[in-house]
Amino acid sequence: MDSFKERLKIVIISDGTGETATAICRAAMAQFEEKDVYFTRYKNVRSREQVDAIFDNVAESHDLVIYTMVSPKIRGYIGEVALKKRVRSLDVLGPVLTTFANYFEQEPSEEPGLLYAMDKKYFDRINAMEFTLNHDDGRNLNSLHLADVILIGVSRTSKTPLSVYLSQHGLKVVNIPLVMGTKLPRQLFEVDQKKIFALTIAPDALMKIRRSRLNKLGSQKHTGQYADEEKVIAELEWARRLFSENKSWPIFDVTNKALEETAAEILRLINLRKNNMFIKKK
Repeated sequence: MDSFKERLKIVIISDGTGETATAICRAAMAQFEEKDVYFTRYKNVRSREQVDAIFDNVAESHDLVIYTMVSPKIRGYIGEVALKKRVRSLDVLGPVLTTFANYFEQEPSEEPGLLYAMDKKYFDRINAMEFTLNHDDGRNLNSLHLADVILIGVSRTSKTPLSVYLSQHGLKVVNIPLVMGTKLPRQLFEVDQKKIFALTIAPDALMKIRRSRLNKLGSQKHTGQYADEEKVIAELEWARRLFSENKSWPIFDVTNKALEETAAEILRLINLRKNNMFIKKK
């Protein structure tokens, strides 16, 4: 007959998500596989009252407490309460913060949840980049409404590299090529028109880029249609007329501009609009 296996509880207290303490505990528990353990996590603990309520319960069942708190006051208070109530506890983050503070000769910011905020920002960028790559060159337009930025312009106006660069700032970007004589997708006019940013370029610069592109591909086919001066000028004039018909589309000239420069201009306008909206709401 199998012997009774006691189930033990480990209580995690954190002023953030508790993910750090949980990960450390699980790594340690890999060395004690025969033990039956479950975790109870208390997140966003910021006050003494919260600590008292947790320890009223913990003291009765003699659970092990693991805590990660950036606030030295709350961290110290947990240590005092644990000692007073004779609860075994482990301060995971305190010694690390103290060691780092001594090494850097600088006090920590003591702002809870920063790691989670950094992780969230990282994953937001990854999601934005995936979205952008999946919507390159006018693909998947049924989800166009989910975009933060929509770039439009004729071929070789830096739409794709600019899209990728902006996505690294956490923006979901769609780029749509404009082809003279081809009707624009209906979805373009069903979204917030302030998301749309038009790109243009000088004719001689565009011809140079297109001819270079054809040379790299080793292609002479359709050269007259793609890089011919008369065709290029007509195409750009058609695009300009289109832009002028849609007054809410700001136009950015990418001629001889670094990618970062155009991106900075777009980001500046986006931030300006956000600030204006914030002021109006107030």
